[in-house]
Amino acid sequence: MSNSQMTSGIVSGRVPQATLDENFSDLHPGLAAHEAAVAADRCYFCYDAPCQTACPTTIDIPLFIRQIATGTPEAAARTIFNQNILGGMCARVCPTETLCEEVCVREVAEGKPVEIGRLQRYATDRLMETGAHPFARAATTGKRVAVVGAGPAGLSCAHRLAMLGHDVVLFEREAKAGGLNEFGIAAYKSTGGFSGREVDWLLEIGGITVETGKSLGGDLSLDALGSEYDAVFLAIGMGGVNALRAAGEDKDNVVDAVSFIKELRQSDDLSALPIGREVVVIGGGMTAVDAAVQSKLLGAQNVTMVYRRGKGRMAASEFEIELATAKGVRIIYNAQPVAVHGNGAVAEIEFEYTVEDGNTLSGTGEMFRLPADQVFKAIGQRLMDAPESVAVAGGKITVSETGRTSVAGVWAGGDCASGGDDLTVTAVAEGRDAAMDIHAALTA
Repeated sequence: MSNSQMTSGIVSGRVPQATLDENFSDLHPGLAAHEAAVAADRCYFCYDAPCQTACPTTIDIPLFIRQIATGTPEAAARTIFNQNILGGMCARVCPTETLCEEVCVREVAEGKPVEIGRLQRYATDRLMETGAHPFARAATTGKRVAVVGAGPAGLSCAHRLAMLGHDVVLFEREAKAGGLNEFGIAAYKSTGGFSGREVDWLLEIGGITVETGKSLGGDLSLDALGSEYDAVFLAIGMGGVNALRAAGEDKDNVVDAVSFIKELRQSDDLSALPIGREVVVIGGGMTAVDAAVQSKLLGAQNVTMVYRRGKGRMAASEFEIELATAKGVRIIYNAQPVAVHGNGAVAEIEFEYTVEDGNTLSGTGEMFRLPADQVFKAIGQRLMDAPESVAVAGGKITVSETGRTSVAGVWAGGDCASGGDDLTVTAVAEGRDAAMDIHAALTA
């Protein structure tokens, strides 16, 4: 009996391949040249532009849009890459609606911002398609830096250090580099293997050696790295997943959303991925939305997101919330999981309604149950690999503004470190800025 004929609620093959191809096609297709010209023409090229201030990597947005408007998209791309070497991916996954586009003068005056994200993608794609790398490596300094973690922060740090002439060894626990960009975002946001192509393109700067299958606490120790290298940058992400702390959460088919998204992103055949009929996603962030929407696109009959607080407290952006509801995802607010019910495998999940008083959350005592043959936990991640010698506060490695940790010669950035929002673009900025501080320390 094929998977699609199984009587279990969790099966594969519900959706025809042609429909899957359409469901997982590019969410925001790239602009054609004439579309980019029209979109760029809407920019006022503001002096002291609020969009640039709102960008975590401080890209000169008016300049790159003007360069597109004057027919030089490759120059625009260099302007972008100078601040954000992962500008191609950020153009695809950044919540621009809550960053640069939210403060665009056109948005404030007319309710329709300049399409900054799509224009950034247009420019970066054009340059990357030429095969040219926009930067040349400086003369070697003879200094060696270990970067642990090949996600956005690690890649950004490694590239900037290599460009400045340092030799970098980039260690990654997975079988390939990319981190969140490769394993942790919805497939419809980054199609056609873009993450891998972007990594290959970035490595063309030279001076970076990638060693996969290696992680702190396993093959690597901070003491050994500190002895062998002139500096260490930790970009280890948040490898652990928070527990529901609800009775019965160890039942079959209750899994973390991160693992589900990772499996989906690495699948060569989406029609072979099993999905439930009644899917419940617990959480209110981007990961929860990605898991919920993709469950629906894979053929789940009913998908419900449940978040313990009100809509205004959700980490997911308004655009992401609207995307979920447009795809048929139901969202229940102010409810927290109490128990998972079922004989071996989950059959129902029980919730309690909540009330908020400032930051205090309390249960009301009023319960309800949802049918569920598959539950995805998307309630946040925790630091897993931080060495004991590094100071940690609030579940993250404590760092200075330039990424210095409590250990001399060790920097950190990205999701694992204290600092800004847990966004790809923020991680890129932190990796870049730490690289500049490492360079200053090594060449003082």
